[in-house]
Amino acid sequence: MTYDPKKAAQTIAFFAMQEGGIINVLKVVKLVYLADRESLRLRGHPIQDEVRVSMPHGPVNSTTLDYLNGAYRDDGGWSEYLQDRSNNNVGLSDSSMNNEALTALSDGDMDILENVWRQFGHMDRYDLADWTHNHVAEWQDPQGSSRLIPLDRMMTAVGLDRPIERAKELESLNRASSILAAL
Repeated sequence: MTYDPKKAAQTIAFFAMQEGGIINVLKVVKLVYLADRESLRLRGHPIQDEVRVSMPHGPVNSTTLDYLNGAYRDDGGWSEYLQDRSNNNVGLSDSSMNNEALTALSDGDMDILENVWRQFGHMDRYDLADWTHNHVAEWQDPQGSSRLIPLDRMMTAVGLDRPIERAKELESLNRASSILAAL
């Protein structure tokens, strides 16, 4: 499993659909993080394979935030699902998009996204950021910068046993998958 920009775009598109087609960037990056955290808790692996960091407004998936910010020349398929960020919002590229278009997401992924939306979708961006500060044990105040959130610390925070060993196993599987994909 390597970072999949199309899957990340579809994750954001799912949340944008729930919000009526446009969603605030701060809110959606919190929802994406919480979905990965819930997937880790339930299945032992996050939806996305990427670096996560503590930032002043809470934890974020770093690569996904970079894509939202337009940091990559090749958008990896984002434009098929999402419009460019505008006024701190991101919207669907096609307003008639529905869940059937989200083919990179498994049924398990969709169940997790729906559950995260039920739990947190009613919150605005600032309430959600505050919630992550108070309830996400792996987040540490980065004092105005960013601070890495290691996978084993996330695993510990969600209650998985043997977090160091499990994180190493998952990272090894991800590296092997990347090598095979490159062949």
